[in-house]
Amino acid sequence: MPPIRNPILPGFNADPSVLHVNGTYYIACSTFEWYPGVQIWSSTDLANWTLTTRPLSRKSQLDMRGNPDSCGIWAPCLTHDGSKFYLVYTDVKRKDGSFKDTHNYIVTADKIEGPWSDPMYVNSSGFDPSLFHDPDTGKKWFVNMLQDHRRRPRLFAGIRLQEWDGAAKKLVGPMKTIFKGTELDLVEGPHLYKRNGWYYLLTAEGGTGYEHACTLARSRDVWGPYEVHPKNPILTSEPYPNASLQRAGHGDIVETPEGKTYLVHLTGRPITQFKRCVLGRETAIQEAYWGDDDWLYVKNGPCPSLYVDVPGTRDEEKYWEEQKYTFDEKEGLHIDFQWLRTPEPERIFKIQDGKLVLIGRESIGSWFEQTLVAKRQNHFSYDAETVVEFSPNDERQFAGLTAYYCRYNFFYLTVTAHADGKRELLILSSEASWPEGRLKLPLADPVPLPQEGKVKLGISIRGKRLQFFYGLGGEEAQLKEIGPVYNASILSDECGGHLEHGSFTGAFVGMACSDINGTALEAKFDYFKYKPVKHESDRYDI
Repeated sequence: MPPIRNPILPGFNADPSVLHVNGTYYIACSTFEWYPGVQIWSSTDLANWTLTTRPLSRKSQLDMRGNPDSCGIWAPCLTHDGSKFYLVYTDVKRKDGSFKDTHNYIVTADKIEGPWSDPMYVNSSGFDPSLFHDPDTGKKWFVNMLQDHRRRPRLFAGIRLQEWDGAAKKLVGPMKTIFKGTELDLVEGPHLYKRNGWYYLLTAEGGTGYEHACTLARSRDVWGPYEVHPKNPILTSEPYPNASLQRAGHGDIVETPEGKTYLVHLTGRPITQFKRCVLGRETAIQEAYWGDDDWLYVKNGPCPSLYVDVPGTRDEEKYWEEQKYTFDEKEGLHIDFQWLRTPEPERIFKIQDGKLVLIGRESIGSWFEQTLVAKRQNHFSYDAETVVEFSPNDERQFAGLTAYYCRYNFFYLTVTAHADGKRELLILSSEASWPEGRLKLPLADPVPLPQEGKVKLGISIRGKRLQFFYGLGGEEAQLKEIGPVYNASILSDECGGHLEHGSFTGAFVGMACSDINGTALEAKFDYFKYKPVKHESDRYDI
């Protein structure tokens, strides 16, 4: 079979945890502030992946209102003990400054589709937890990194181990820091495995930027001491600045029924001379093998390979298929879409009479209750469009089409009104405005609109170039340009409002509605279309 091209999960799909159960592979990825929490993908051949479920989907499991950007669900770990699935995750309430408030939980399910249980609280000592089911002793071990706010420069204080009592639903027995990391620093993302009498500890080090890496250590005893791989790190892009896959690290290992070993890991594909990852951190896969010395090696590593042999093959043209989303009350919102933070989606949207009805709440960029329904940007170049019907009374009511990274970085083509109540079309942009979060002024000149009627909105991104469009009427309306060309590359981790290693998501495109008068004015959207475009700036083929 011909090799497949990485990444296997393009677009914002970070911190992969991989699992094989009864002929099916699963990958769980972080979702941060986007709701519902955790993306779980499934595949039978490691080549073709289907988004199957987002298990943290109700208020009793997850409420992220007030969580800052790039907080929320970090680094889930998906495992199976022979009878049921376990999902371990962190809900991060604060990450900036010296302190991190990181609450760790476990949910379980008999089937991957659920229903998933209410969460069992574990601890809050650090983040990136995992659960290891010891095949020999039957014990379950809870592993997570330890945060120590007093230490400089090594706030990441090592990997901690303690037994999890499933019947009592709590940690029991002694706890111990089993691995302090290497000179790469910032040790996190631990996963434990057992093979040939060895306990193997795979960790992420170097931060999640361009020095990211996968470190492997082993011990004959689960409590350590752990010796580091003789050719550490086993995966990294750091010495290879021209490699197509950058920021490689935070991995997990899976074995096929035929005995082959693979490492899934996060990666990024930067564009522009500023090395900006607009698609966020994506999931890639590498073939690996066990040497005669009982150490794991990445094939052709440690640099990640763009092309990899896996059991299956895939039709690459499917990556370029246009997607048109319509809205049906019985089918509900398409799984490609998410919203931000709130476990009460009925307060921000509904599907009614074949339309997506957004209920205006707080301003775009709110950390509590903003109405924004969007999908991931999975391509460096694309066109998107929608048709909106909205009757604002003043400038505090606005709805439309947005390309969004976080409260600090977004572009928003809005139907709104002037203070005199006359309807107009206006572009709101907030370009790399951290820490103030201000709109970039002066705004482009508004375009007058008829007081009633549908408006077609469009966006075109070609690499770093972003152009908005509009037309009067429904889907058949002709689009024409509005406003200047904007720099789409700021919708990236590198410009997400924080210093290096501080922004973790990816660019989205979707529909939004705000009514900061508090009157919950509604906007109706007929459809949403997303069309990938092959363009010289698209690095998927590099």
